[in-house]
Amino acid sequence: MKRREFIRAGLFAGAAVGLSSSLISWVPSHNWEKYDFGSGPKVNDRLYQGPFPQYAPEDFFGGSVVQYTTPGKQLLNCFGMGLTSYIAGDLGAPDISGKSLEQAIDELFRFPLATKVYIRPNWRHIQKKPGRLDFDEYWNITMDKAAKYGKRVGFRVMLNNPDIVDEALPDFVLEKVQMHRLEGEWKGDPSLPRFQHDHLQPDYDNPYFLGWFEEMQQMLAEKYNGSDLIEYMDTTMYGFWGEGHTWPYEGNLFRSYDVAEKTLLKMYGIQNRCWSKVPLLTNTQPDFSRVGNSEVIDRSVRDNNWLRTDTIFIENEQIEALSNRPAWCAAAVECGLSDGHEETMRFDNAGIPLNEAIISHVKDVGANYFSLWNWHNINVDNLYRYYEKHPEGLDDLVSCIGFRVRPSWIWHSESRDGNDILIFGMVNDGIACLPGVLRLTLFTDDGDVNISGCLDAGYPKTRGVRQAMMKLPAGIDWDSGRLKLKAELEVKGVRYPIPFAIAQKLNPDGSLTIKRNMTD
Repeated sequence: MKRREFIRAGLFAGAAVGLSSSLISWVPSHNWEKYDFGSGPKVNDRLYQGPFPQYAPEDFFGGSVVQYTTPGKQLLNCFGMGLTSYIAGDLGAPDISGKSLEQAIDELFRFPLATKVYIRPNWRHIQKKPGRLDFDEYWNITMDKAAKYGKRVGFRVMLNNPDIVDEALPDFVLEKVQMHRLEGEWKGDPSLPRFQHDHLQPDYDNPYFLGWFEEMQQMLAEKYNGSDLIEYMDTTMYGFWGEGHTWPYEGNLFRSYDVAEKTLLKMYGIQNRCWSKVPLLTNTQPDFSRVGNSEVIDRSVRDNNWLRTDTIFIENEQIEALSNRPAWCAAAVECGLSDGHEETMRFDNAGIPLNEAIISHVKDVGANYFSLWNWHNINVDNLYRYYEKHPEGLDDLVSCIGFRVRPSWIWHSESRDGNDILIFGMVNDGIACLPGVLRLTLFTDDGDVNISGCLDAGYPKTRGVRQAMMKLPAGIDWDSGRLKLKAELEVKGVRYPIPFAIAQKLNPDGSLTIKRNMTD
């Protein structure tokens, strides 16, 4: 038996067996601040982080400030944060009159404020036959451009898409998996696709469906798990767009809540196992359709994955989750923006455009990512049209979104055995805490010094100073100009370089040369 066929047979068998156990655990609504989600990501090589008493009877770390930094406003292109150009949303590849597909995608990549891009393909856009991936052209162009411009890709694979008349599932799945009509009606403009069909839903708990879903995730992960091209993957959930609901239809088509919960937890588990080096972003969608969303969200956070929302003016329990999430958990906000045409602009009674209100509220929840998205009218011309009229909001967001880490204070001291000690007062001028573990490395280019260790997960936070100590080897002069400090973000065992967001000069690799700039 061929390897892929053998795996598929095992998947189908496992899918059928996996639904036999009883209800796992419904998670009631709760306040998120100080809620126990566990200890968070593992911290390797933990640095000593205080206290640092300086006077008798506790004179352990006497010393003085020798160097400082101040905040920088530069655009940062690093893992874990950024404004995100949408290449393909709910309608697939951008179709713009007078522009080729390659040109339209290239222009979206080159929008200067964007450091990430996003695509949301239907399952049939990436797979046509069992056992192999067959990507539509826009997927391949996006990955090529990501490599060219150094802008990572976030994505989700949709299993159901109400904004297209055709099914999102590949034909080979439709041939084996029954589709069902939801009870109720979605009323609206009959000229729009979402109001022209019955929004059939598949048997998610069908062994064929689950087996092929797992195979698809495995094949994607074999190609992209840990790839330099990928930023994150949105967790594929139940229902419309994979967001975890089939609003406005009441209920769902599962035999029971127990079956729904187990099925969706199984689908989440498949994704979490496959994407061992890539964070999943799980939608904070409340469980309107009663399919186990609270369990999936809770499990996702406990597995050190991240969160997202599909708009910002939304239910209060979503705002609670996003704004009070654990410090080490990133959040992405997706919200369509006006394209800058006067007829699409909306202003409040203070004359403030709705787009600016959206941006303000993105900052209020402390987001790591924000969508540059004109909903079903994706075109870089629309981004420029609005930005040229109202640059202030997006410019300000670029300078604060996510985390902006720097060693604000550097103290020098000496150990009792005469070695130099440096204590770094790390601060974060961004609106989000560190979505993982920050590793600091003190080094010299010739290798004489290579000291490395980590802060606690989520630090430095958006308020406070996190101090960490490094002791130099004997005979190393801290003020020689040879020492450099660099930072990396550790997420799911992968390290990503993080440039310091400072006004002072950095080295080409984003590191800071340690040299006194503080005089007595």
